[in-house]
Amino acid sequence: MQTVMDRLYDLAEPQAGYFTTAQARAVGVSKQELYYMRGRGDLRNVAHGIQRIVRFPATKHEDIMVACLWAGPRAVASHATAMVVYGIGETMPAVIHVTVPHRFRGKRSGVLVHQISLDSDEVTRRDGIPVTSPLRTIADVATSNPAGAVAGLSDALDRGIVHTADLQDAAERYPATGRLLRGST
Repeated sequence: MQTVMDRLYDLAEPQAGYFTTAQARAVGVSKQELYYMRGRGDLRNVAHGIQRIVRFPATKHEDIMVACLWAGPRAVASHATAMVVYGIGETMPAVIHVTVPHRFRGKRSGVLVHQISLDSDEVTRRDGIPVTSPLRTIADVATSNPAGAVAGLSDALDRGIVHTADLQDAAERYPATGRLLRGST
C-alpha cells in the first residue's frame, strides 16, 4: 500500500517536484494531510495552491514549472520561454511566457499568459516541463522577434532538435516561420 508521500512523489516526479492542491486531491490526499506535511517540513508551499516536495532534487527552470502549474493543467511554456527550455537562441525573456487553450483571467507578476488552442503535436515535455514543440516555439517567437527566431532555428538545427526535412511543413503550417525561411534564403 502506498503512503501519502509515495502518492505525492509519483505525482510530483514528472513535474520537477511540484504539484497542485487539486492534483493532490485527485490522488486522495486531503488539504489537512498537506497542511500536516508542510508543518513537518516535508512540503513547501511555493505559491497559492502549489506545493513542492522539499527533498526532491532541484532542477533548472523550476520557475517555469511553477508558472505552468499556476496557469492550469493544460498550460505549457511557450514563446521565448520555450526557447530557454530547449537551450536555443539568445533570448532571455523578461517574463515567463505560458500558453493556455482557454480564456484565463489570472495575473501573476513575471508571467505573460497567451491564449491559443494548440494541437497535440504542438505540445511536448522537456526536462519535465510542458512546452510547445520546437517548431511551434520558433513560429511563436518569429511573430514578434524574427532575429531571435532565426538564432533559435539555427541552434535547433545545429543541435538536432529540428530537422531540415520538417522546415517545409513548418513554413506551410506557420506563416511567420515561412516568412522567416524566405527571408533567410
